[in-house]
Amino acid sequence: MNTKKLSRPPGRPRSFDPDQAVAIAQRLFHAQGYDAVSVAHVTDVLGINPPSFYAAFGNKAGLYARVLDRYASTGTIPLKEILRSDRPVADCLAAVLEDAAWRYAADPETAGCLVLEGTHAEDPQARAAACQFHAAAEGMIRTYIAERHPEKAERLTDFISLFMQGLSAKARQGYSADRLMNTVRLASRALADELQT
Repeated sequence: MNTKKLSRPPGRPRSFDPDQAVAIAQRLFHAQGYDAVSVAHVTDVLGINPPSFYAAFGNKAGLYARVLDRYASTGTIPLKEILRSDRPVADCLAAVLEDAAWRYAADPETAGCLVLEGTHAEDPQARAAACQFHAAAEGMIRTYIAERHPEKAERLTDFISLFMQGLSAKARQGYSADRLMNTVRLASRALADELQT
């Protein structure tokens, strides 16, 4: 995991833009994890004072909730596009894992999955917010599998979820996308075998 601190760009910002602040905070939380980022660090990077921060976001967990919303629309695996009814389930599930491998290892400073890593946060409010996003993704995968393989939906959803947790953790440890993909190929064969029976 890269522990390099992200810092405020040189020069003073023209004005405080909450949307831009959320984008910058997303990189901070993704790079360092929710617990390691303090309000003081966020305000320093954004170039704002604490009252402006609290007026805009309420608290750190409020900012994190905004970050998760942004990540859901810009950085997460596009499950709705990948989980297609006109393709074999095994192929689509393999595509989810492939997308995760490339996405999680694409940027060494923000490796892994922001949501999955957030489910380990010490702060209960932040952890609950991340868990809610994670549960929604799991639910989408489970529903997709259940449409054609109801008897295998729970087991395969657990497999995908556990595998993605591992991909995220290994990406944060510095595994390259190619190295993650080698393991994804093994998982893809296991999925194909399981769904042929």
